[in-house]
Amino acid sequence: MARIRTLEMRDIVKDFSGLRANDGVSLKIEAGEILGLLGENGAGKTTLMNILFGLYRPDGGTILINGEEVVFRSPRDAMQRGIGMIHQHFMLVQKHTVLENVALGFEKAPFFFPLRQVRRRLAEFSYRFGLAVRPDEPVWKLSAGEQQRVEILKALIRSSDLLIMDEPTSVLTPKETAELFDILKRMSGEGHSIILISHKLDEITRICSRVQVLRKGKVAGEAPMGEVSAEDLARMMVGRRVADSYPKADLPPGRVVLEILDLEAQNDQGAPAVRGVSFEVRENEIFGIAGVSGNGQQELVECVTGLRRASAGAVRLLGREITGLSPRQIHNRGISHVPEERIKFGIVPNLLLYENAVLKRHHRQPYSIRNIMNYPAIRRHAGDLVKSFQVATPSIYSPMKHLSGGNIQKLILGREISADPVLMIAAHPTYGLDVGASEYIRGQIIARRDRGGAVLLVSEDLEELFMICDRVAVMFEGRIMGIVDPRSGSFEEVGMMMAGAVEAAGGEATDAV
Repeated sequence: MARIRTLEMRDIVKDFSGLRANDGVSLKIEAGEILGLLGENGAGKTTLMNILFGLYRPDGGTILINGEEVVFRSPRDAMQRGIGMIHQHFMLVQKHTVLENVALGFEKAPFFFPLRQVRRRLAEFSYRFGLAVRPDEPVWKLSAGEQQRVEILKALIRSSDLLIMDEPTSVLTPKETAELFDILKRMSGEGHSIILISHKLDEITRICSRVQVLRKGKVAGEAPMGEVSAEDLARMMVGRRVADSYPKADLPPGRVVLEILDLEAQNDQGAPAVRGVSFEVRENEIFGIAGVSGNGQQELVECVTGLRRASAGAVRLLGREITGLSPRQIHNRGISHVPEERIKFGIVPNLLLYENAVLKRHHRQPYSIRNIMNYPAIRRHAGDLVKSFQVATPSIYSPMKHLSGGNIQKLILGREISADPVLMIAAHPTYGLDVGASEYIRGQIIARRDRGGAVLLVSEDLEELFMICDRVAVMFEGRIMGIVDPRSGSFEEVGMMMAGAVEAAGGEATDAV
């Protein structure tokens, strides 16, 4: 099969239940090019790439490779023509080794002793592209960056000339991201084409040679990377200027709402995850938790929300002990929770939007009267949330799984805020969201604080934490390394604490750390 020199998608149309995801979209990429594909959540980027990879059939339009029209009825058809795709959530069998995962679905592997040949090719491509992996290591033991290398090697070994990458850095550390970009540049230099779907404008400007922006299913603009700025791209994505700062009311801290005292907890493997953590969150305050993923933030949030039992210490809400209570009891006491994994823990994907709008409160009035669901009240509430929190959906009767990530997050946030909580916990609320949706979510969190609310915000995005938080605590290996005032602290100082290189005296720092 001839290598891909040029690939074109012309006038692609795709509808889902009356909603047009792609409306006459055209795209072209040449060999050796890295094309950035930008757009808000629901703009049609992933749908377009799923069509290119054979997961969806277009309702209109054509795909051409080297000027020849092709039809993909399945991902196998696309892979046979040299197209590979790495999804945002890796498609690896966790209990299998790296070698076994690469061998799965590799049609050129011999019938007898297939792993021998796959091992040789794995070593060859690992050396050629600088993709260091451990062939005999189970995937579940690998970091996110290592798992991504396995996905790239799978595509390369299957002779992919064009590689589609959907949000490739969403689970990577800055160091892993830099390593990935070095690999992509090396692949581009050898003639491989790459389409990079991302919400991170700084990454698009760093790595891509050209960029194309989608908005509401249509092409909003395209240009060589050197001719546009990050501000230009953001404006193309959302059709207006995006805020780069978030004004907050000048409010003095109120009474203590959440009090954490010498809290300790174990992770799922029984190892210490939270080690002697203590802090307070007050009214009129957004208290941020910074840190690289895996340093105890998740276990901390789970202890506060009742999803995990603490092994020592105490959690108090308005002075009352809530340590060890169930998630429902804690929610009933006034703590709302925007979870880190919105699809897994924030919604029930197969239920309708209006049903998801009352989760955790469906058993209480006015949504339930004498154990009978009050559907008119539920539907009114769902309609109010859709309107107030700008959730883009065909109707409140749409299955939740049909909404984009940003609109799912808007509904979850609206549901949690509408409960009028004493404390709102938001874990990575803008993770994977575009600039427009992120701006909206941050604005709503600040509005909650300005109305006298208390917010505990967990995020790996330092810019986000510094923009909207009143104080930021830094976690490393389960401990609080220090608490920083964003008005006087710096990214560099927090970054050093995130790496465990600096610890503030007494765990508190309001100026230089």
